[in-house]
Amino acid sequence: MSAIQNPKLFRDSLTRWFKKYGRNLPWRDTCDPYAIWISEIMLQQTQVVTVLDYYRRWMKRFPDFATLAAASEADVLGLWQGLGYYSRARNVHSAARVVIKEHAGKMPASLMDIRKLPGIGRYTAGAISTFAFDEPEPIVDANIARVLARLLNLGIPIDSTAGQAALWDEAAALQPESNARLYNSALMELGALICLPRSPKCTVCPVKKHCAAVNPEALPVKKPRRKTVKLTENAAWIVKGGSILLQQQTGVRWRGLWKLPTFNPSPTADQQILPTPLLQLTYPFTHHRVMLSIFRQSAPATNGTDQSWFKMSSLEQLAMTAPHRRAVEQLLAAKITGRIKNIKRLIGLP
Repeated sequence: MSAIQNPKLFRDSLTRWFKKYGRNLPWRDTCDPYAIWISEIMLQQTQVVTVLDYYRRWMKRFPDFATLAAASEADVLGLWQGLGYYSRARNVHSAARVVIKEHAGKMPASLMDIRKLPGIGRYTAGAISTFAFDEPEPIVDANIARVLARLLNLGIPIDSTAGQAALWDEAAALQPESNARLYNSALMELGALICLPRSPKCTVCPVKKHCAAVNPEALPVKKPRRKTVKLTENAAWIVKGGSILLQQQTGVRWRGLWKLPTFNPSPTADQQILPTPLLQLTYPFTHHRVMLSIFRQSAPATNGTDQSWFKMSSLEQLAMTAPHRRAVEQLLAAKITGRIKNIKRLIGLP
């Protein structure tokens, strides 16, 4: 049973508002499970405004399961480049191949079978089920979690086991018997446009009379953040004849992507004193903040097994880690002109 006194009135008020004010997004104009799945994966940890162009390019290049399944991992990672969290792209690629092999090229309609696909958890499975098949499945993403926490005036952290259980229970209790797609879209949109993380627009909220929040901006409650850990990363700028030496990642996070090689000072150099870097920039991941320093280094006599030379002109199509691409672009644009006087020397030309 819902904690909201009149769930039907709540849903009716919400959906009326959504029909009038909801955004016209491309994945809302289709019931195609493939298109909805791609949009949901892209929208994880990423804002709508960023996803729009990626989504359109993706659907043009990989319009269905068959096209995606037949693509190479390099092509998939290349098109995903810039969205980050590259495990999402690998899981999408793997899932497409599973759908082709085990489900005759169609997204399974069963929630249980959807959840068995690589990279699909409880939320994504529910989103595909409700948006593609109009099933009354509860979904709880960041926007919906915030909305529900305020509606309930939930005083426990939403990222705790108890908090998650409370949110999912309420989301399930509020599901309508029909038009679940419309209702869940409206609930999500409320969090995106009205029930904002900061300065929520309570005065124009269509369901404000159903909200129990005493201090909406103080909600939702979350567990304390982990302390930021500072790390350093030293990379090498190795160029010759207009080409650059890059190294392919093998770790879980960026596997298959290319980066600048690790900087190895000369054996005769003082290992405690590094030369002046060509460029330094910082980038975050999880609770870490990394200082990336780029140092000029001579071309090695032989390359490592995971290293290859690439023409500078080909880098735009290459799947690279975002921080290293940013470093390369800044160096090639000679934005650090105070240290680099000759762009030809920078790119290894005589």
